Amino acid sequence: MSRRTLLAGSYDIKRAYQRNMALGFGISGAVHLIAMGLIVLFISMGNKPVEAPSYVIRSKQELIVPPSLSQQQAQQKIATPERQVRPPASAVPTPVPDEEAPEEVEMETQDELADLAPVNPMEDMSGNIDVDVDRVVEELLPSPDEFVPFEEAPVQVVSVTPKYPDLAQRANIEGTVWVKALVDKEGKVRDVIIVKNSGANAGFEEAAIDAAKQTVWKPAISNGQPIAVWVTYKVDFKLK
Repeated sequence: MSRRTLLAGSYDIKRAYQRNMALGFGISGAVHLIAMGLIVLFISMGNKPVEAPSYVIRSKQELIVPPSLSQQQAQQKIATPERQVRPPASAVPTPVPDEEAPEEVEMETQDELADLAPVNPMEDMSGNIDVDVDRVVEELLPSPDEFVPFEEAPVQVVSVTPKYPDLAQRANIEGTVWVKALVDKEGKVRDVIIVKNSGANAGFEEAAIDAAKQTVWKPAISNGQPIAVWVTYKVDFKLK
């Protein structure tokens, strides 16, 4: 076989190879394009927008209350079994011995019930109601032994000097009394007790109580509000 024949054969094979290669690429590309087109078509069909139903409003009532979508759907009736109502069975009395029978109950008549009602019922509820304010306030005040916390202690604003007892003055007796005063939230003294007496029995305690009741205080402060507390202080009785 000559060299020219070999070259011609190889050229034909190369041309056939190129033609088959081009045909294969073309078929493969067409298949891919068809597959992509089908996918896009399927997606576009699945995302089809839902058209909202249109309604025609003919009156004001329809404008206020919009029609319900459930009204457009056919209502399905649920078949319920019919219940058969049986008549109640009549009770048959059973005889019992006399000793087991209940005693007869006597019912009051209308006249007897009327006698149970009050003779003069209260009809007018708008009468005056008296309230013992002082007693209510005293119940709200702390006891002498009750601890009441506060941020600012009470301060004496008006001080009253107790009167020196005549008996102690004539006898040249001096003494010291410890008093405990209840100062309310207005700074007034509500009560006074003796914590420690003088021991002289010369009237120092009575004079200290009278003076303590006349004093005026700046009330104690707790959480920014005035409160009632007990205050303990000393009263000295000295001769000049």
